[in-house]
Amino acid sequence: MFSNKTLLITGGTGSFGNAVLNRFLNTDIKEIRILSRDEKKQEDLRIRLNNSKVNFYIGDVRNYDSVQSAMAGVDYVFHAAALKQVPSCEFYPMEAIRTNVLGAENVLNAALQHNVEKTIFLSTDKAVYPINAMGLSKALMEKLFVAKARLTKEGPVFCGTRYGNVMASRGSVIPLFTQQIKENKPITITDPNMTRYMMTLDDAVDLVLFAYENGNQGDRFVQKSPAATIETVAMALKELFNSDTEIKIIGTRHGEKMHETLLTREEKAIAEDCGMYFRVPPDIRDLNYNKYFVEGETEISTAEDYNSSNTTRLNVEETKELLLKLDFIQEELKHG
Repeated sequence: MFSNKTLLITGGTGSFGNAVLNRFLNTDIKEIRILSRDEKKQEDLRIRLNNSKVNFYIGDVRNYDSVQSAMAGVDYVFHAAALKQVPSCEFYPMEAIRTNVLGAENVLNAALQHNVEKTIFLSTDKAVYPINAMGLSKALMEKLFVAKARLTKEGPVFCGTRYGNVMASRGSVIPLFTQQIKENKPITITDPNMTRYMMTLDDAVDLVLFAYENGNQGDRFVQKSPAATIETVAMALKELFNSDTEIKIIGTRHGEKMHETLLTREEKAIAEDCGMYFRVPPDIRDLNYNKYFVEGETEISTAEDYNSSNTTRLNVEETKELLLKLDFIQEELKHG
């Protein structure tokens, strides 16, 4: 699908960028560009890949010149650059705004300037009913690309994906729990009944590719993902590593939800069921106040949101099966 095309991945040295590279390097794609800030990660990736199809651009999405320079001649963009850690964004919310909101605006404007065919914006379940700065900034990012899509009748297409917890991604609980088990330290869980969606990196890439193939102006896509409680994840890892490490309940951290939501009830009411995915079309109404404040929709009153509590719930055995699909877990088990 990317035959002889050029793809730009912002934040491309992260977990998602690496998964995309693994998927596409052996295809007939013309070029993959990586735009990111960390020169050390770029150097490590350059040495590991040793592939002339991959070109690296040092820069920051906060800086428009960096973005537009990397985007010249690009056919498609996967916008993955973001500040993702909830505690960091809580302490430095303006930094989250600069990267997640203003950075996205730079990507939008550069894509328009260079007439990029399609740009996919990666969002998160934390953008739905947001209670922390990270989620709030991602929610604003979504509003930005939908608003720009509403104004862009022809030319570059802007659409997005929203996904839950990506298993074993950097900074997530699975690497933390694994480290604690291997160091024979207590597994620290916030609340045993807290639920989180369980997606692999391959699932995340599949979702973005589905959006690329099927997305129209302003669409957002969500994968129907199973979920597990935090306690189930801990128990599954204990069994995989044959560990008797104790589980320690530390309580919910600031800015954390009991359950994560991928679709609001308003979105669920208008979502199109695409099999493994939901497609949420954009709100294309104008500023006619009558449409916003007088006319309502009865479907919204009866709809419910789509969250990690009412989706398919995994038990310990099913969670173990999913964990064993991860390269990270296979490597950790191999090295004891």
